Amino acid sequence: MGRPREFDMEAALTKAMRLFWRKGYEGTSLSDLTDAMGITRPSLYAAFGNKEELFFKVLDRYDRETSAFIQGALNAPNARAMAEGLIFGACAFHSDKRNPAGCLMVHGALVGSDESLAVRRETSLRRSELKGRITQRLKQARTKHELPQGADPAALAGFLVAVLRGLAVEAASGARPVDLKRIAAVAMAAWPE
Repeated sequence: MGRPREFDMEAALTKAMRLFWRKGYEGTSLSDLTDAMGITRPSLYAAFGNKEELFFKVLDRYDRETSAFIQGALNAPNARAMAEGLIFGACAFHSDKRNPAGCLMVHGALVGSDESLAVRRETSLRRSELKGRITQRLKQARTKHELPQGADPAALAGFLVAVLRGLAVEAASGARPVDLKRIAAVAMAAWPE
């Protein structure tokens, strides 16, 4: 029987998530991870697997942390309220000083070498899944006449995702909360009535 773990796995995973969020997948070394998590390499491997497996666990944690505002928006009573919930929810998320700037999914693994191909594929898949969920919600909205006739749910979902990603990039570039809200207001002004 192995020795019990001498560290809090959830706390260590949160520390890894914040580090990947700040430095990106490729910008984060194993030494960075073990230092931030306060564990040894053997402990990291035993608890989380290799760096890639740890990153996937981090993505699951990140999804759980960001899903509240996303799911709340998708459950909104109409399409406009859903769009506002997503866009202004992203503003609030990116303005929260407890979070690193930007979005783990956007700059954590958007670009990289061939060695991080699996990580880029996974983040791309998760971004596509979000767009698919939004598209489905907008298709429902269209059948309930919450959107103008001829509105394209897939194109509107693409618009929303582009705004969400753009807000993340702006936040990572140092945009203030008021700046993010101004961008959000312009995006909502473009929403079809």
